[in-house]
Amino acid sequence: MFAKHRRYWKTATSVVLLLALGRPVLGQSDQQKTRAFTLEEAVDFALKNYPTVRASLERVRAAEGGVGLARTSYLPRTDVLWQSNRGTDNNITGLTLPNSVIAPISGPVLLSTSNRSAWGSAGGLLFSWEPLDFGYRGARVDAARAVQSRAGAEVSLTRLDVSVATVNAYLTLLAAEQTVLAAQADVERRETLTKSVHVLVDNQLRAGADASRADAELARARVNLARAQQQEAVSRAQLADILGIADAVVEVRESTLLARPPAAAPPLTPVSNNPVAEVQRARVQESQSLVHALDRSYYPKLYLQSVIMGRGSGVDPTGKFLGGTEGLGPDRANWAAGLMVTFPVFDIFSIKSKKAVEAANERTEEARYDQALQDLTGQLRKAQALLDGARKVAENTPVELEAARTTETQERARYQAGLATLVDVSDAQSFLVQAEIDDALARLAVWQNLASVAAAQGDLAPFLQALRTDPQGAR
Repeated sequence: MFAKHRRYWKTATSVVLLLALGRPVLGQSDQQKTRAFTLEEAVDFALKNYPTVRASLERVRAAEGGVGLARTSYLPRTDVLWQSNRGTDNNITGLTLPNSVIAPISGPVLLSTSNRSAWGSAGGLLFSWEPLDFGYRGARVDAARAVQSRAGAEVSLTRLDVSVATVNAYLTLLAAEQTVLAAQADVERRETLTKSVHVLVDNQLRAGADASRADAELARARVNLARAQQQEAVSRAQLADILGIADAVVEVRESTLLARPPAAAPPLTPVSNNPVAEVQRARVQESQSLVHALDRSYYPKLYLQSVIMGRGSGVDPTGKFLGGTEGLGPDRANWAAGLMVTFPVFDIFSIKSKKAVEAANERTEEARYDQALQDLTGQLRKAQALLDGARKVAENTPVELEAARTTETQERARYQAGLATLVDVSDAQSFLVQAEIDDALARLAVWQNLASVAAAQGDLAPFLQALRTDPQGAR
């Protein structure tokens, strides 16, 4: 069976080796729907319905929102406040360190304290704008754009992975169907032979051992057919799962894949265009943007600020409680405007440490990018070598099949004439069924390796384009 593919594929002939490992398949419900797909239709359907693709698209939208969020830092800030309270007014001279527990009290310190309470109110509006940031906000926006670029590259990678997995599952099912057809033909040939042998044995023209051997060979052929059918059902379920319609019965219809593959190889493109490399390159750029943002962070912060505010109190400056609703509304107003500059002097130490971390992360991502290019180049060379080998195999399997058919026909004739043993006929039939499977899978192996070359380059479009043209140049 074709391997689970993320970076490269196994050859199609491995389907035969794993026929005995298929899982039990539950009986299909009569209510299941049947859907038929060409390979192109299957890929398009999977890209629209596979949950991982939808999840990656949502990550792109989240990254786009992150860019918008970063841009909001250019906007001025306006804060509006209102509060009403009732409390005592016992003030005291002295200092407290900044904290979040003790409430500040304004006004003179009185000679005596009181437990009486009065209304208090406050309201105001603060406008603050940072006109100059020495490039820090721009660096943060660039960092957000780098995240967006990475998310976009990851979408392309996800689409490639889903497309490759769909092609893999589709070809696996097609190979399983061809194996079932070959196994059915083998059963039919052995049934015919078994009937003929039993007639000869009943007429005492052959030994009884021939009938037992023929029955055993027929039973083995039926076992192989059952295993092939089991693997076909598993492959069909796997394709339906990838397409997102696990409750449906999927049929494949692709005559081009069973014909002679095109002689031309897909045009070569740089492996740096592969989404795997693009994702890693985006991660390098993301690390670079974070380093740049830290470079622009150790600068003064300048703010233009203006404030309008009002205060109200139910206690007069002498400490007299006015009573009633005095203090519920502001009765003293103030305004102010100015420039504020802040500079975190000792942040330089933490910024240097953060830069060291991000610089190391950048070098790590650059090394991973180089490794990705190296791995993709190796995968492409391997895929090209497998394609060349698959073409040579496909050129010889028709000769093998024709010879196997001739041998099987001759051995049956020789057996009928008493010139060959049943073992010779059985071996010829085993050779024939293997040749039929080899011939069908050899053509599929060429298509699979064509797809493998395209996948290593990061674009299945050339492979899908080849499906639109049959070997004679028409569809």
